[in-house]
Amino acid sequence: MAVECIRVVRCGGSQLNFRRAVFSADSKFLFCVSGDFVKVYSTATEECVHVLHGHRNVVSGILLNPNNHLQLYSCSFDGTIKLWDYVDGILIKTFTVGPKLHAIFIPPGAEESVFLTISKEPDIFQLVSVKLPKSPSQDVSAKELSFVLDYVNRSPKCIAFGNEGEYIVAVRDFYLSVYFLKKKKTCNFTLPSTKNKKNAKNKFTCVACHPKEDCIASGHMDGRIRLWRNFHDEKKYTYTSLHWHHDMVMDLAFTVTGTSLLSGGRECVLVEWRDGAEKNKEFLPRLGSTIEHISVSPAGDLFCTSHSDNKITVIHRNLDPCAVIQGLVKDRSISTGLVVDPRTKALVLNGKPGHLQFYSLQGDKQLYNLDIIQQEYINDDGLIQIELTKAAFGCSGIWLATVEQRQENETELELQMKLWTYSKKNHGFVLNTKITMPHDDHITALCFNNAENLEKPTLVTASRDGRFKVWVLADDSDIYKKAMGWTCDFVGSYHKYQATNCCFSEDGSLLAVSFEEIVTVWDSETWELKCTFCQRAGKIRHLCFGRLTCSKYLLGTTENATLCCWNLLSCSLQWSAKLNVRVLEPDPYSDHVAALSQSAAGSDLFVFKPSEPRPLYIRKNVTREEVQWGVFVPRDVPESFTSEAHQWLNRSQFYFLTRSQCLLTFSTKAPGEKLTPTSKQLLAEESLPTTPFSVILGKHRQQQDVRLNQTSENELIQLPLTENIPAINELLHTPAHVLPSAAFLCSLFVNSLLLSKENKSSEELPDDIDMEEKKESDVSDEENDFTEKAQEANNTDLGEDVIHHLSKSEEKELRKFRKVDYSWLAAL
Repeated sequence: MAVECIRVVRCGGSQLNFRRAVFSADSKFLFCVSGDFVKVYSTATEECVHVLHGHRNVVSGILLNPNNHLQLYSCSFDGTIKLWDYVDGILIKTFTVGPKLHAIFIPPGAEESVFLTISKEPDIFQLVSVKLPKSPSQDVSAKELSFVLDYVNRSPKCIAFGNEGEYIVAVRDFYLSVYFLKKKKTCNFTLPSTKNKKNAKNKFTCVACHPKEDCIASGHMDGRIRLWRNFHDEKKYTYTSLHWHHDMVMDLAFTVTGTSLLSGGRECVLVEWRDGAEKNKEFLPRLGSTIEHISVSPAGDLFCTSHSDNKITVIHRNLDPCAVIQGLVKDRSISTGLVVDPRTKALVLNGKPGHLQFYSLQGDKQLYNLDIIQQEYINDDGLIQIELTKAAFGCSGIWLATVEQRQENETELELQMKLWTYSKKNHGFVLNTKITMPHDDHITALCFNNAENLEKPTLVTASRDGRFKVWVLADDSDIYKKAMGWTCDFVGSYHKYQATNCCFSEDGSLLAVSFEEIVTVWDSETWELKCTFCQRAGKIRHLCFGRLTCSKYLLGTTENATLCCWNLLSCSLQWSAKLNVRVLEPDPYSDHVAALSQSAAGSDLFVFKPSEPRPLYIRKNVTREEVQWGVFVPRDVPESFTSEAHQWLNRSQFYFLTRSQCLLTFSTKAPGEKLTPTSKQLLAEESLPTTPFSVILGKHRQQQDVRLNQTSENELIQLPLTENIPAINELLHTPAHVLPSAAFLCSLFVNSLLLSKENKSSEELPDDIDMEEKKESDVSDEENDFTEKAQEANNTDLGEDVIHHLSKSEEKELRKFRKVDYSWLAAL
């Protein structure tokens, strides 16, 4: 596969709460953006029905096509607008706009135009309109932008269209602007700014318009909701205030009929304000996390809320939750790193506070949560919480070790390590051993010995207290020796240096522990110190053994931007490189190692084998952010790359997490062709018989015999190929229910059946030449018959693949028919 076919994408685990979700017209489907893709979920089963992929960057907005409820528009940071048939998952058309698109709006009265939010400067955004031209082509250029509003907020929650698209409302900071499209007039309204302490939180956060009345609802930082009326005049406007939220209002939405207003915020409560009155309120509490977006279905029977923990809740009109779509939970910090569950191949990391989440990257859905801390979480910013800091799997996923800590100050540290075992009866992990204060200081690393045929499961922990401890599973927890528990078997140290990393070799015979700038290697059977490697370039940041053919090598990175490779057989430094490595991850199913380094331009990827200092694959600037974690996940179906530079993608897929908790990976699938697999099935078969209909609509290969190639072009009349006819492509490549009207396709279809002007037919010849040809043909009838027989013999050899051409005699007969007067038929 070519290098350009491997690209960085946001796929499994992407944000579902980046933009408002959109319902289908019948409320059966729910659309939400997810990185570079648009996902279509069933509101009844919560399953992902389709994944619409075609954008080259983050999808920033989605909207239903107001002229066809079976189509969906999407815009992206890649500067394109795409039109989809979401029922079949087909890309219909791509409009190339150019600049980075942040939001898309389509008011009900808009004709062939959409409104977009684009960036004029890094922090200045404009609202523009663009006309989407009608064209049979699948790729259309739409770069004629018309300016509408300046200095708008990039968030689509801060722009709304009211009264069937008559005016646009935009809020930013302390300003509210109403732009009337027909009058081309703008009314501006201002609230008191931060100069007054009482009004310090008057800042606008969101806006919504009543569907049937001239009423604007705005949300604010202080938790208030203001209902604006009479805003056609800057001096006569009025507003009323609603107040229940104690913190900022995150989003607002009117119901379809406009009788109720929905609001949500950090209280995790959906509030329904009926008739715009503060007394008539209904609540749906305990939704789990902050409500960031609110959507209403066109039918009005369903609502949905998008939450800060990457979750979407579908709610009935009577405020009864009916479905939950849970994405990868984004925690405040991923201190456990990225770990793979050997049993389910799920990605395991910090989830809700105090929980481990098991997320299926293949199914792109959360499998389950494991409550580690087992305490009620109190949402208070000033309270010091218990944090889940470490997690590791051992013995093919049978054992799980976790570390949790809480520290009020430097002298008070609460530390606890828990060992969990997988229960087939409960289909989950159950607590086996709880160890309070396993070390006197923070635990910096823990790892299992996952070697095969191991007598006792072994766990090693390293700590800042200068010691590493070996924990084994023992059966002497009571006098009956029936309870299995973990106990400390060995304690090691090296000159009272802080232990920072630890890892086992692939066969489990060696244990490497780093003590600041020194790497120590221990025998796992006798726990004797075998050798030490001193690297004065700085403290050891990462440590790992090579795999398979490179198992004799030990890799380490330092804080002073050095990557070192030691040979365990010669106990010497094999090679070193100057590289500021942030992530060092070996592939457990091959001998490749991935290293992500940080530079001024962004993060760079280097894939190499420890046996060679030469990288096999280099990808510069995979992301502009700093990468914090990475992991190899085994593939369900291995790839078959033959190139040495891409073989590291055969068995495993590499995922990495950025500082903003964006999960990225490398896509090995080539960009899809313009026709989707579903539409490709609509193409005519190549084995159609040679009939007049197949000559017009069939697909023919341009193959000719050598003798036929020697024939003069002036003697042949070649029918046009269907692959060059736009009308035929439009008919065959587009689903029937999304085709344009017959009146639109009629002229294209008729013109496509006409012969090309480049092929001079007998019709175009003058009359005198026609008479001369007639005389010559009368004289040489025998020669014509011989030529026809020769051409028939050639056609027999070529079979059905040859393009049908008219002979001279057939042209002569055709001219005779054209000259016959059929006017007498009109008298009948």
